[in-house]
Amino acid sequence: MKKSTNVTAQRNNRWALLGIKAMVGVVVLILIALLGDILITGLPHVSWHFLTSPSKDFGAGGGIANQLFNSIYILVLTLLISCPIALGAGIYLSEFARPNFLTSVIRTIIEVLSSLPSIVIGLFGYLILVIKFQFDFSIFSGAIAVMLVNLPLLTRNTEEALHAVPQTQREAGWALGLSKWRTISRIILPAAIPGLVTGVILSAGRIFGEAAALIYTAGQSAPLISYTNWNPFSPTSFLNPMRPAETLAVHIWKLNTDGITPDATQISSGASAVLIIVILIIILGSRWLGSYLYRKMGGTKS
Repeated sequence: MKKSTNVTAQRNNRWALLGIKAMVGVVVLILIALLGDILITGLPHVSWHFLTSPSKDFGAGGGIANQLFNSIYILVLTLLISCPIALGAGIYLSEFARPNFLTSVIRTIIEVLSSLPSIVIGLFGYLILVIKFQFDFSIFSGAIAVMLVNLPLLTRNTEEALHAVPQTQREAGWALGLSKWRTISRIILPAAIPGLVTGVILSAGRIFGEAAALIYTAGQSAPLISYTNWNPFSPTSFLNPMRPAETLAVHIWKLNTDGITPDATQISSGASAVLIIVILIIILGSRWLGSYLYRKMGGTKS
């Protein structure tokens, strides 16, 4: 009887494992099909001229130089704004917050903010930043809007990275007579750096591919800019954060909706391939960097 039960349990385990592998295989095949279709369709249209020349709103042969730079600019500006806020919020929730009503409200707000559609945040940014405060369509307005999209993810990642640090390291710092803040800044944060860096880079991939929140805040136009003008207050300077800036993802959406550009299909296919490649580089780079930092700082690979 016992032997028969063991055989049945082993057979059920095999069937369960087979079912799980089949579901994973379906997910992998769907991903490969999507990425393969985008890359196979788009890569033939990607060239050095395509990457380094500006777009032509009413003519064929345009490139994506300005849109690619705008995407990188908004990414950097968003991370510069959101990382310190998320770090402070994550430290508070992980190390200082006690289980009470206030902590529960903060966590609920973070969950609600993370579940909001990005287009809703874009409309909010349009009403508040563009209309109310009259920042107009600009890189700054877009960075603030994307920050609201990205902030919950970064905050949760910071909290989880700090929670992953063993409690014994905190106790060791206290045993040495260090204050709570010095223990956090000198022991906990250095130990959590691999997880923090991985989370920041993964969130960067989401920022780079964001479109809905930027349509209503950064704008849908790509005015001519000069990459030799280093004056950030000049309207034609590439560093001016108050100029409108069409990003790569918004450019793809616009090409497929306005019906003006003669070779819109070719440009959007090439731009989509570039977008996917950059996001893949960010994701794979985050995994490599995270593994490297874990080996370097912890002596093991996590």
